[in-house]
Amino acid sequence: MDDITIRLAQQPEADALLSRSPLAALVGMLLDQQVPMEWAFSGPYTIAGRLGADDLDADAIAAMDPEAFAALLSQKPAVHRYPGSMAKRIQQLCAYLVEHYDGDAEAVWRDVASGDELLGRLKALPGFGEQKAKIFLALLGKRLGVRPKGWREAAGDYGRANVYRSAADITGPESLAKVREFKQAQKAAAKEAKGAAD
Repeated sequence: MDDITIRLAQQPEADALLSRSPLAALVGMLLDQQVPMEWAFSGPYTIAGRLGADDLDADAIAAMDPEAFAALLSQKPAVHRYPGSMAKRIQQLCAYLVEHYDGDAEAVWRDVASGDELLGRLKALPGFGEQKAKIFLALLGKRLGVRPKGWREAAGDYGRANVYRSAADITGPESLAKVREFKQAQKAAAKEAKGAAD
């Protein structure tokens, strides 16, 4: 498993799927909110397993009955703290990929000419706001070698080298701990600033 370039789930099989499957990486990023990062990024592997597949298929997921897909994500252990709403978001993402990219997630970044173009494409994806798009852009550049001209600038602070700010900077347990420290410091600073404003 030397080809594992993404180590966000901290489980070899789940990380291998994230590393080889563009759709799994996108779904993991989509799930990465309001739950621990490892839980979010092991979600695609859990979903694939419950579908009886080795990979995720945008066409198949988009075509599934929404209630059946929500039930699949809700099975214990649930894929997310909010499995119903996340099931809906994943299906919206897959439907968008089917409509705009023939279901090929990698086509989102395959032929982009610049970091700004890639950021625009990522921000257009359902469930991807500005910050999520920038983090994923940094992840593509740092972990998957997708480096169109100006990608670091387009990713903003997340694109910087030698920082521990986001999922894009995690290569193992040590860097995961550093990113956690950074996020906790950010939260504490925001809380302090809010207290000062009140």
